[in-house]
Amino acid sequence: MNEFIPLFLSLALGLLIGLERGWREVIDGESSPFFGLRTFGLIGLLGGIIGFLSSTYNNLFIAGIAFAAVTVLLTAVHVSDCGRPHGVGITTVIAADITFCLGLLSSLGFMTIASSIAVVTAVILSMKPVVYQWVKKLEAKEIHATLKLLLISVVLLPVLPDQGYGPYAALNPYEVWWFVVLITGMSFAGYFAIRIAGAGKGIMITGILGGLVSSTALTLSFSRLGKHSQLKRVFSAGILIACGTMFPRMLIEVSVVNKELLRLVAAPLLVSGIAVYLGMAFFWFTRAKDKEVKADVPPLSNPFQIKPALKFAALISLILLISQFIKESFGDAGIIVLAFFSGLTDVDAITISMARLAHGELSHTTAATAIMTAAATNTLLKGLLVLFISNRQVGIRVMTVFAAALAAGGVALYIAA
Repeated sequence: MNEFIPLFLSLALGLLIGLERGWREVIDGESSPFFGLRTFGLIGLLGGIIGFLSSTYNNLFIAGIAFAAVTVLLTAVHVSDCGRPHGVGITTVIAADITFCLGLLSSLGFMTIASSIAVVTAVILSMKPVVYQWVKKLEAKEIHATLKLLLISVVLLPVLPDQGYGPYAALNPYEVWWFVVLITGMSFAGYFAIRIAGAGKGIMITGILGGLVSSTALTLSFSRLGKHSQLKRVFSAGILIACGTMFPRMLIEVSVVNKELLRLVAAPLLVSGIAVYLGMAFFWFTRAKDKEVKADVPPLSNPFQIKPALKFAALISLILLISQFIKESFGDAGIIVLAFFSGLTDVDAITISMARLAHGELSHTTAATAIMTAAATNTLLKGLLVLFISNRQVGIRVMTVFAAALAAGGVALYIAA
């Protein structure tokens, strides 16, 4: 009986993909005389039978010949049907080929892999209208930016030397550029999420996604929008969720660069972030009226350009050099002062630099304290921006939450250290 299980699975996986294809034909008003639910099921079963024969006779050549024959047959059907208004598309042909291969995998003993691939294939096939909408929203500059990001990460990063240069051997080209790719990648995720969802989908969605790109930019934007708005609690919540995103972002950076440092920074960063989110939740759920916010957020700038990436790499390199010099000259106290002033401009660079130095040159306690100092400086600076740019009520609400969050984070750091 166990011999029949792979064959039944081959049939079931074929029917799964055939169900999606048949549903797509109904939705799009198309109909094909060649491919439907039964056909895909039989293709999957055929693959299972061929796989069973190949396994029985221990000869994968049978599977290769059968796959080639099925591919030729599917191609012939595609070519003969091209003249019809709703002919068999190349996507359906490829899906049929994949279905045959899934049947082969099932009978050859890779049933879990075959099932996973079948589900992923069905999901990809069902996303046609969604993907088309995404593509329509993209602009040429964003396509070019994506290609540039791939260029610096896939092509440039692997060829950079992975060793220290300069004073104290503090500059490692591979590490510095890897940090640039890490930060840019997170910014890209937030930027494209906003482009796909739309900035006008709501203050909260824009806040949490925009915080991945630039929490400072979102803070300034929401502060200006909330200055003359009656939705003070809504904009307070939007500012808090944008700024609160900084803490999990820093946590990700530390986890990637130095997992051992997580023991000290995880608790204070999580406590601070949770406190900010709790303040956000309070203002959101106690807003006076639950109505759609019509104010659109000014568009964010493209998250990747070569010049800003080079500036960020230079900033990290400079902080690494200065940190080494200060450590040698003034000890741990100098590092904390450096973190304080670095936090006024950027927390990512100082976070990554401290996590990297904590591998050996710097104690974990000092590195964690420096990271939290930079986070506190940056958070308070954003609170002051809200206080002076937005209306007084929004500023007081945001500053109160920030102060409580940083105090809680400081206590958590003290306990962890």
